[in-house]
Amino acid sequence: MLTTDRLLLRRWHESDRAPFADLNADPEVMRYFPSTRTRAESDALVDRLDAAIEADGFGLWAVERRDSGAFVGFVGLSRPTFDPALVGQVEIGWRLAREAWGQGVATEAAREVVRFAFDPSGADLPALVSFTAATNEPSRRVMRRLGMAHDPADDFEHPALPPGHALRPHVLYRLSRAS
Repeated sequence: MLTTDRLLLRRWHESDRAPFADLNADPEVMRYFPSTRTRAESDALVDRLDAAIEADGFGLWAVERRDSGAFVGFVGLSRPTFDPALVGQVEIGWRLAREAWGQGVATEAAREVVRFAFDPSGADLPALVSFTAATNEPSRRVMRRLGMAHDPADDFEHPALPPGHALRPHVLYRLSRAS
């Protein structure tokens, strides 16, 4: 469990499933993804995310507001497997409900995740990556606020999306412990 002044990053609770499904069904939240998710797909994702936390000691944690206990999305670490070039890397990522946008929630939570990721008593990782559709400027702003560096030579076409798909071009940002 990680905390900031306003947020708690924690394991997933059964009560997170309904608001997470609502978040994943929101076309505006999912505009940089190929599609929204059904309740069953969202529930299966919760199961996978919580299993990853159990296995690795870190993962994409549920985020709640400390003042109200309201679930607002996830922020954390994951191990991408969809592209051989990313296997072995650890990604920092986030997905928040629309009502949490524009309040610094993603940046605040992600900064705490970076601290944990590089702390010898935390995950003790040497580096992090983050990636998104090239058109996802809101997430790119968070990456820059975290001090992540972008080298256009690292950008890639997402292999799960067909050629010509508007979301296929992806950008990759990096942050090392030494940064």
